[in-house]
Amino acid sequence: MDNGILVIDDEPMILELAALVLGSRGYEVFQAQSGEEGLRLVAEKGPAIALLDYMLPGMDGMTTLRRIRQDYPQTYVVMLTGKGNQEIAVELMKAGASDYILKPFKSHDLLERIGNVLRIRRAELSNQELLRERERLLKEIESWNQELERRIEEKTKELEDAHKELLISEKLAALGHVVGGMVHEIRNPLNAIGLFAQVLQSEADKASENAACAEKILQEVDRIDGILVKLLATSRRSHFSPEKIFLPEVAQRVAEVFSSTFKAHKIRLHCDFGPDLPRITADAGEIEQIFTNLISNSVQAMVGRGGDLQIRLFHDDRFVHLILADSGPGIPRENFSKIFDPFFTTKEKGIGFGLSVVLRIVKSYGGAIFVEESEGPGAVFHIQIPWSREEAGEVAAGAMGIAVRD
Repeated sequence: MDNGILVIDDEPMILELAALVLGSRGYEVFQAQSGEEGLRLVAEKGPAIALLDYMLPGMDGMTTLRRIRQDYPQTYVVMLTGKGNQEIAVELMKAGASDYILKPFKSHDLLERIGNVLRIRRAELSNQELLRERERLLKEIESWNQELERRIEEKTKELEDAHKELLISEKLAALGHVVGGMVHEIRNPLNAIGLFAQVLQSEADKASENAACAEKILQEVDRIDGILVKLLATSRRSHFSPEKIFLPEVAQRVAEVFSSTFKAHKIRLHCDFGPDLPRITADAGEIEQIFTNLISNSVQAMVGRGGDLQIRLFHDDRFVHLILADSGPGIPRENFSKIFDPFFTTKEKGIGFGLSVVLRIVKSYGGAIFVEESEGPGAVFHIQIPWSREEAGEVAAGAMGIAVRD
């Protein structure tokens, strides 16, 4: 209440005089004859100023002053005192009084002092409000800065990831141009070598050393031809026969091929297939390649140590998700950016095509593949393949459950 004034005095004459003078100037005046009553009215009315007598019965004026300033700081206090010495004035100001008036007082002096204190109060409260607003704005700016930093960090990571994908795509495209011509040029002499080896084999005694050498030549020709086929698969799609594919069926079919390998190397397979997985339109051979290459990599990582291999399949509104996790030694962080590069491998007997093939297939479907950070050892690959309700066809009913194979 900006124009409310509470007069606290035990003398009725002072109360009446103050109410008359202040009321004539438009102030709303409240009256109290004790410190206790004054505190109650301050709490109820919230006056701008309390005109407080220094000498009061019960709770004295100094105690009342301190209570008002402590509990109701927006009510400023002007003290009335009949003791006009400097020591009391200093004591009053230290206790929080805004001003003091000596008794007996003149009406114009009372009005002038009250007016000054009200102006000071308005200015100080306005400053406090400005400081609060400044603090609020600083916190808001800090919050905006944090959000901006978060977004910049997020966008920077997205740009880095996009740049990495672009580099890999460029490498695959360049590889495709080179491989096409290279395979053609290599296969011509390779076919000739194979034909000559067959001639030597047919003319040599089956038990002779020449026959054995011819057989080894033919085996090496087949091995080189296999490498060339893998090179072609890495760089471009050789054929595409789309059909409705149910991923759990493909996963189980490929896992069955590895069943003897799992048993031999003490690898436990865990399949977790979510409910209502949609079918996707894809080439069955390409999807089998994804599972085959990922499982093969995990098996090689766990050879000699055994462990667990988990295959998870689930979906959301946009993607079918495949997560393949093993308990092998894991992938060093410094290799994360290189594992999809053609020819990159950490294996003694490897040519580094497997993950490049997976990447090429996944990207051909508009999907994404990335390596997840995992706690402890092991590698976790996460593949997302888009699907739509129009393309998905019938949804396979029910959950496949969780199967565990030793």
